Amino acid sequence: MNNLPLLKESLLPRIDGMQKNLALLEKFGKMPIEEFEKDEILDRVQHNLRLVLEGVFNITSHILARIPGARETEYKRMARKLGEIGVVEKKFAETVLVEIAGYRNRLTHFYAEIKATELHQICQTRLQDIEAFLTAIKKLLADPGKFGLSVE
Repeated sequence: MNNLPLLKESLLPRIDGMQKNLALLEKFGKMPIEEFEKDEILDRVQHNLRLVLEGVFNITSHILARIPGARETEYKRMARKLGEIGVVEKKFAETVLVEIAGYRNRLTHFYAEIKATELHQICQTRLQDIEAFLTAIKKLLADPGKFGLSVE
């Protein structure tokens, strides 16, 4: 039985959207904290960061659903599984992606506890983690056969 193909029409717009969100977050990260702390900026930062983090796990879910026995529903397990199958480095999955999964849950469910300084720090120092994830996904799309997959 053949695996379902990875769907470019599903993945490429999400990747493009994430890259646009990352560019905006990077711009916000360059702002002085006094400007960054304004409510209208914080709302945009939280929204765009949430979209980026959701994108990570939507893409991950799409990939795992096409690999027999790899499907997961819990974000931290999804992160680990992506490392186990080699789409990303195992250490990256175990540390960075698991942390991203936890932060996604925090941003979604405990958003009132998140401080401006924390978001500012993320925009300044952690966006490259998402870029590394996207680089790995682009490599997968360029050579899906390495994972027994195809692209349509």
